[in-house]
Amino acid sequence: MSPAQPPALGVGLVGYSFMGRAHSQAWRSVGAFFDLPRRPAMVAVAGRSGPDVARAAEQLGWAEAVTDVKELLVRDDIHVLDICTPGDSHAELAVAALEAGKHVLCEKPLANTVAEAEAMTAAAERAAARGVRSMVGFNYRRVPAIALARRLVADGRLGRIRHIRAQYLQDWITDPLFPLVWRLQKERAGSGALGDIGAHIIDLAQFVGGSWITGVSAVTETFVKERPLAGSSDGLAPGASSGGTGPVTVDDAALFTARTAAGALASFEATRFAAGRKNALRIELNGSDGSLAFDFESMNDLWFHDHTESARTAGFRRILVTEPDHPYAGAWWPPGHLLGYEHSFTHEIRDFVQAIGDGSDPAPSFADGLQVQRVLAAVEASACDDSRWTPVG
Repeated sequence: MSPAQPPALGVGLVGYSFMGRAHSQAWRSVGAFFDLPRRPAMVAVAGRSGPDVARAAEQLGWAEAVTDVKELLVRDDIHVLDICTPGDSHAELAVAALEAGKHVLCEKPLANTVAEAEAMTAAAERAAARGVRSMVGFNYRRVPAIALARRLVADGRLGRIRHIRAQYLQDWITDPLFPLVWRLQKERAGSGALGDIGAHIIDLAQFVGGSWITGVSAVTETFVKERPLAGSSDGLAPGASSGGTGPVTVDDAALFTARTAAGALASFEATRFAAGRKNALRIELNGSDGSLAFDFESMNDLWFHDHTESARTAGFRRILVTEPDHPYAGAWWPPGHLLGYEHSFTHEIRDFVQAIGDGSDPAPSFADGLQVQRVLAAVEASACDDSRWTPVG
């Protein structure tokens, strides 16, 4: 007799483009590689266009396609709402789902404004009292090398953290004729490079460093202020041009300095105009006893320097983070067999489902997402005020 399967965890997905595809792959694969307390069931995907969402359901492995997201909130066979839509709909969807008793996984950044993020966090706290869980999807936390970096900092291997420098460099809109996709419109995206990719390095700096950002001084720039109007798009790849042009209402690049509550100095750069850089998320921490460095374009490598060693042998050394006792890596392949971008989402789903099964609070929480939102708001405020030092709060 085969062992009893764990109870099903019915999932409803909202949005099926770039992030929806990544999350779908994670929901499909997580149960094959990790032992879970609940068995994910890909019940339904929701979208506005009937033919498009039906095609997505078939391609991505969802049992049903629906065009009314409210249907997902009232069905007894759906226990989780996974939100992969642009930021302008996060608050409405998440609050409604939490109030309906659904666990919520929401893509980053949590919202488009601090007020929306505060409302979402309050709803999450009310829901947690009823056993309903929520998490914001900062997937890079689940890259094994980043998770190992956090462990090394938490174990005191770097001593007191003095410097954090973080960059997220892309180049996908350097062409001024690239169309005006939704990620370049403030009413949809909230902000530009700052919220889209800057949010990731803000979260990583706070996560790996173990301390929140308390104040910033910032500059932002929009290099191309008018672009051709776009047809349908997933926000990264444009559809056919619809003719005419429109204003770009978000930043193309953001740079800022910061302090953390623990006293570290930090610097951040987020841009989608770094020609030749495709997805260069980089972070380095320098402490009294050592340093760490990571670049996502070599995502299986973590560079570590132990400053307590003799100078004769001390120096940065490469750690290939694929050993069985490295975070997450033991569930996959033999040592040296590399992981990719998609695995970070599978690890994210694994941790989320585990927390639901354990009855524990998953991380990063909506409160963590709210903290990132407050940093984003402080950066924007500082940039609009001649880079004046601006407290986060």
